[in-house]
Amino acid sequence: MNDNLPLVSLKDATLGYNSDPVVRGVSLEIYPGDFIGLAGANGSGKTTLLRTILGLLPPLGGSVERGCPLADFGYVPQSAALDPNFPLSVEEIVEMGAFGRVRPYHFWPEREKRRVRAVLEQVGLRHLLHRSFFSLSGGQKQRVLIARALMVEPKILILDEPLSGVDPESQKAITDLLVRLNRDQGLAVFFSSHDLVLVRALSDKILRVDRGRIWWERNGGAQ
Repeated sequence: MNDNLPLVSLKDATLGYNSDPVVRGVSLEIYPGDFIGLAGANGSGKTTLLRTILGLLPPLGGSVERGCPLADFGYVPQSAALDPNFPLSVEEIVEMGAFGRVRPYHFWPEREKRRVRAVLEQVGLRHLLHRSFFSLSGGQKQRVLIARALMVEPKILILDEPLSGVDPESQKAITDLLVRLNRDQGLAVFFSSHDLVLVRALSDKILRVDRGRIWWERNGGAQ
């Protein structure tokens, strides 16, 4: 992939649901190796933007172009979005990330089993392979969901509030992991948070969303 070409580009896009706009005039590009934090209050449109980037929502106006297939996008939802009444092991949760290569309930090649163990090792949770996912702490759940996203061998990792509701020790483990993935593997990272202080401390580039508009912030000032 040409690092000079964006992984995704939005041009004067209007984002929302059905005919109801949430955010207007969005223009942004995400490049390989970027580490971008999206800051905004709950309900400000952060998830709407993430869902549009992932192709789960069509733009209401403007354009969204991707420089790589959607299969190259790794997505980490909030762990609260998973049904707690559907018991799965850590191994089974991570295996979901390979469903594009292996159909559910079919024979699993040994290479995929090795990949599951490898990504769990990467996030520091190999020892929890057979534990129930819903018995884990909030921070452990988030790292398992990151492992699931890494199963697709993504070029960009998109995370929806990955640090929400986790203790400070878990926050550090998650942020250290994201920095390592970005620095050592060149993985683009795009994450959302309602905590502007945290976004400023962690990100190379900062996006702000509020009152229906999105803008870049660099060096503590609006741009």
